[in-house]
Amino acid sequence: MPPVQERIDTYDWSAIGAELNAYGCAMLQKLLSPRDCKELAALYPHEEPFRSRVVMARHGFGKGEYKYFKYPLPDLVGALRCALYPHAAKIANAWNERMDIDACYPSAHTDYLTICHKAGQTRPTPLLLQYAPGDFNCLHQDLYGELAFPLQATVLLSDPARDFTGGEFALTEQRPRMQSRVEVVPLAQGDAVIFAVHNRPVQGTKGAYRVNLRHGVSRLRSGRRHTLGIIFHDAK
Repeated sequence: MPPVQERIDTYDWSAIGAELNAYGCAMLQKLLSPRDCKELAALYPHEEPFRSRVVMARHGFGKGEYKYFKYPLPDLVGALRCALYPHAAKIANAWNERMDIDACYPSAHTDYLTICHKAGQTRPTPLLLQYAPGDFNCLHQDLYGELAFPLQATVLLSDPARDFTGGEFALTEQRPRMQSRVEVVPLAQGDAVIFAVHNRPVQGTKGAYRVNLRHGVSRLRSGRRHTLGIIFHDAK
């Protein structure tokens, strides 16, 4: 496969932006090769690449576990984060303008990290997640401090045709004075979903208004499931 930057730049980002505007999420099919996926998932049993491990049940987050990478990030993880960010920043800036949020994101991820670090958010947030039968991830938002970039991405590293059943990625949207809407994303191995972290603009009869979003993973019925989470803001 071509290098990460080239792969990401070949996607139709106008179409991705339209999907995000309509549904709060969009797929990037075949972002990673099966080999990439296997190599990243194989990092999970090791301690050296990570700064911490979280067992979800201990905190009421669900069932399963995940590990946060430490700096320096693995090459592929760092490359994905840097290459996805400029495209996501254009969409995020357009969203902020529509929602009257006074924040403008720089075009380079290194510049955005400088802003995070000056605000005391210095701990890296990309993570690997592992699910076994019966595990699930409760609906949540990945907010780690005052600064939160509006979009993030998840890449499925396991093969749902072979490695596991269940474990669907789900996004819920809470709309004012309406019932919540659910979006389930059918990911294959190597596919990514980019989605809203907290809220997004929706066009109403009197202009744009904000809707609140949460994401999670349904119960794994069999096998083992690994995913890579790419969060653009760092944590306190």
